[in-house]
Amino acid sequence: MSEKILVCVAWPYASGPAGTGPLHLGHIAGAYLPPDIFARYHRLKGNQVLMVSGSDSHGTPIMVQADKEGISSREVFERNHAVCLDVWQRLGISFDLFTHTDTENHHRVSQDLFLKLREKEFLFQARQKQLYSEVSKRFLPDRYVEGKCPICGYESARGDQCDNCGNILDATQLINPKSKMDGSTPIVREVEHFFFDLPAFTKQLVDWLGAKGYWRPNVMNFTLNYLKQGLQPRPITRDLDWGIPVPLPGFDGKCLYVWFEAVIGYLSASIEWAKNNGKPDAWKEWWYNQDAKTYYFVGKDNIPFHAIIWPSQLMGVERLYEDDPTKTLNLPYDVPAAEFLNLEGAQFSRSRAWAIWATDFLSRYDADPLRYYLTVNAPEQRDTEFTWHDFIRRNNDELVATWGNLVNRSLSFTAKHFEGKTPQPGLMTQSDAKLLAQIDVAFEPIGNLIAACRFKQALGEVMALARDVNKYLDETGPWFEVKKDKARAATIMYVALRAIDSLKILFTPFLPFTCQRVHLMLGYSSSLLGDQVVREYDEATRKHAALTFDYSGVTAQWKPSQLPVGQALGPIAPLFEKLDPKMTEEERSKLGKPE
Repeated sequence: MSEKILVCVAWPYASGPAGTGPLHLGHIAGAYLPPDIFARYHRLKGNQVLMVSGSDSHGTPIMVQADKEGISSREVFERNHAVCLDVWQRLGISFDLFTHTDTENHHRVSQDLFLKLREKEFLFQARQKQLYSEVSKRFLPDRYVEGKCPICGYESARGDQCDNCGNILDATQLINPKSKMDGSTPIVREVEHFFFDLPAFTKQLVDWLGAKGYWRPNVMNFTLNYLKQGLQPRPITRDLDWGIPVPLPGFDGKCLYVWFEAVIGYLSASIEWAKNNGKPDAWKEWWYNQDAKTYYFVGKDNIPFHAIIWPSQLMGVERLYEDDPTKTLNLPYDVPAAEFLNLEGAQFSRSRAWAIWATDFLSRYDADPLRYYLTVNAPEQRDTEFTWHDFIRRNNDELVATWGNLVNRSLSFTAKHFEGKTPQPGLMTQSDAKLLAQIDVAFEPIGNLIAACRFKQALGEVMALARDVNKYLDETGPWFEVKKDKARAATIMYVALRAIDSLKILFTPFLPFTCQRVHLMLGYSSSLLGDQVVREYDEATRKHAALTFDYSGVTAQWKPSQLPVGQALGPIAPLFEKLDPKMTEEERSKLGKPE
């Protein structure tokens, strides 16, 4: 029976200087490639998938960048939102909707949720100590401040969170804080804000987490340790001129804090997707249907927001737009947060230019080799490391030498000796039947691994099957058989092509672009990918570009090959490019300086 799967993907800050954009390979490995693998598998499985995200338009990193460049926050956000749309298309991240948080729809949903929490008395007003710059004459957003972390001693902790230890901070806790705007030492002043009564949800959270034994240990341990420290009320408004206004009279100049409103984007994007598709209530099938499962793919620094704060917001509003008391908004089913991908022995760092930017990488390399390497080297439960040497080695030894070589030599040999068509098999031997059976029965366990978010292991199993098919060809030797027993060679090649046709499906969630090419080489004319386009939506107050994905024309399924005998093969070409190992030092020389 078909399941409803909601795939919620972390919202990237639409910040970053011109020329790099907001996304480096650490972001891709941690939060954006895993959900695409997951979504593509479930679509092939026949499940109803809704995969949503968007650019975080209101984060203070955008304001910081705008100040540096002397342009408006909107200009920075729009530039980087366009970069995100381009990267997702080139990398094949198959969002059903990738929008942003500056839409009229997101403003409305965020304000509605704010008012509902206030109505249910989970919000309260209180005075708060906040850092103020006497030079700039303004209260400083938390990300405008850096200093020493009071917990781990990291010297460059932000005012909202320490990237080193992962703890959420209040800017006033920083040791030796400095304004990122003007370099001054800010002073502490009091100002009134709205607070979210997070401690009120402690028992509900503990009870809810008790049923999540299938969560990744790193995520569960982090979440439980966070709860043990004791929850504190969280301010949800800030003195800003770039963001979603507080929807109450007397609060001019105050906006909803970005951490509060950005996570609401999962809900608002689902609502926007439904409206764009002419079915305005369709989003409810994923949000109120208790049989639907919701997965949140984020990096480990976002665990508190998705395993504690957002669930508490959902618990607080319960139904929001639904009056039926039996229907409440679904809480996360799983939060398969990843650890960090490091780079050549150090953490990715924009300030030190120690990074590989997605736009730069994709301008010089194909997407599938990157997707492959970031999956086999995925930081699923511990930090891992990107090195140029290992990327080139795996591209050459695994993609080129194993999977690419299998496809190329099998199809080229068939085209040469069997009129470019899938040959008619004769009587199969035990080894022939064993290989096909081995691949046929692999669909379920490999699918189960993907469904459990164990992508690294799943891809390893598929590549192991490709090695077995290569071994089968080496042992049966069709290039020798064709000279003395062409009928036997025909059987061998039929088995090989059937195996490749199945492997093509098993590889598709990981390597969609090259699997589509294999699909065409095998003589099919349909699409494995679907149609991914950027569309402009004209709202009441503004236009915005959004990425949409149409999977309706795809007929491929998560099941073994049905390759017809006699099907004419398409044009054959190598799948992957062999890379020169000398490129390692050339690429490393482009990096900045590690810590």
